[in-house]
Amino acid sequence: MGNTELNSLNLAEIGSFFSGGKIVTLAGQPARKVQVARNAEARLVDLNGDYVTGQIYVQYVRQVQPKCNSPIMFWHGGAMTGVTWETTPDGRPGWQMYFLRRGFDTYVCDAVERGRAGWSPYPEIYDTAPIFRTRNEAWELFRFGKSDHYSSDADPSQGYEGLKFPLNSLDLFCSQFVPRWTDHASITLEAYYSALEKIGPVWLVAHSQGGNFALEAVAKRPDLFLGVVVVEPASAPDKLGLANQVPHLFVWGDYIDRSVTWQGYRKQVDQYVAELKGTGGNVKVIDLPKLGIYGNSHVPMMDTNSDEVAHHIYHWIQSCMSC
Repeated sequence: MGNTELNSLNLAEIGSFFSGGKIVTLAGQPARKVQVARNAEARLVDLNGDYVTGQIYVQYVRQVQPKCNSPIMFWHGGAMTGVTWETTPDGRPGWQMYFLRRGFDTYVCDAVERGRAGWSPYPEIYDTAPIFRTRNEAWELFRFGKSDHYSSDADPSQGYEGLKFPLNSLDLFCSQFVPRWTDHASITLEAYYSALEKIGPVWLVAHSQGGNFALEAVAKRPDLFLGVVVVEPASAPDKLGLANQVPHLFVWGDYIDRSVTWQGYRKQVDQYVAELKGTGGNVKVIDLPKLGIYGNSHVPMMDTNSDEVAHHIYHWIQSCMSC
């Protein structure tokens, strides 16, 4: 990216904050002698005391004169962080930059226990151990190729024909994965609400697991959203709640017919969409292959045509509200 493009943004502030969370006090743990700093003497560490837990991290970029009167917020998917939106694995600008260039202030979140939001002790505070995503699982789950075509050397020829994900950068993509806990939905949503109450209402773009969080949040707190874009949500809520008060856009990529897992997710979400439409909700579904756009994986914000997909989202937002 050239300096001209950066300067044309005319940024007012780049910063961050934490939101949500609570104090949990631990007692009864034995003190330990630990070499905290390399080449230093070991010292006594007392792990008893007050811990802050359950917070999210939010990075924001604000412009001097944003063209849009409300910001756009990004929520990532499972085993991932806000880096999802910042830069693609092969080094292109991500959706955060795309929407900055179109006049939005942006807010990129790391969910509870992900990335810069930080961890808490387990099993003392988190009562279960985290799970981790392998490169093998990502290959199939993110619809890069058939599971029996996976190889550790990530030969691009092993991917689905026409795949737009840059397989030469697969290792860099998998470097983004972080531990995750599967039972933190409630505390994550509470932290998201806390952040939204500070800056909302927003246009929300959410991916995969984050898409499910988004649907639940909109159904409960429609006042915090101007519209919600759910990119390949991994499930949908059981109840609509107040969701029909907020415009919804659903975005789907390619190769879903080759994944039993994603066929199940899509069926559940399609049922939710039908119910939402049945109550008068403002709903649009972008099925990229039906538009003649083929080859998108589960992470279209990282595929080589990521700006093309973002362009469809941008025009939908424009159609909902003049920016």
